[in-house]
Amino acid sequence: MYQRILCPVDGSQPSNRGMFEAIRLAHDQQASLRFVFVACIYVPLIDMAGEFNVDRLTDMLRKSGEQVLKRAVATAEAEGVTAEHALRDSFEGRAGEAIVAEAHEWRADLVVMGTHGYRGFDHFVMGSDAEFVVRHSPAPVLLARSPQLFNSTGVSASHTRVN
Repeated sequence: MYQRILCPVDGSQPSNRGMFEAIRLAHDQQASLRFVFVACIYVPLIDMAGEFNVDRLTDMLRKSGEQVLKRAVATAEAEGVTAEHALRDSFEGRAGEAIVAEAHEWRADLVVMGTHGYRGFDHFVMGSDAEFVVRHSPAPVLLARSPQLFNSTGVSASHTRVN
């Protein structure tokens, strides 16, 4: 059913949850799998002289992204899934915009990604790249919520009632 699965990764627990789901689906569907890391370069570092040091930040983010992608590909290969990867820079806007652009460019027919599942004020403050991708993706989006968001009964912690 799915032939091209795109999975954004950033090394966080929710992202890892999405990565494992993408690997499982790619294995089940015998689909191509691509991991993408988006280096969002919108907060410049100021060096000791008080100058903006965007190059240093860019290098740090890219190195981090390369490590995250390397681990994702190795995890997929350990499960018998061949995966490719892409590292994208985003100098403006959100990671979600770069993910949607990658889905268009690579012609993904499914995007699988983790989500923190923030609601209320946390959602307002943090924003949601997952929500942006859901609203703008050219392909269906499967969101995998982090296991830490669930209580011992398996019910989403955000939906439990406190008496």
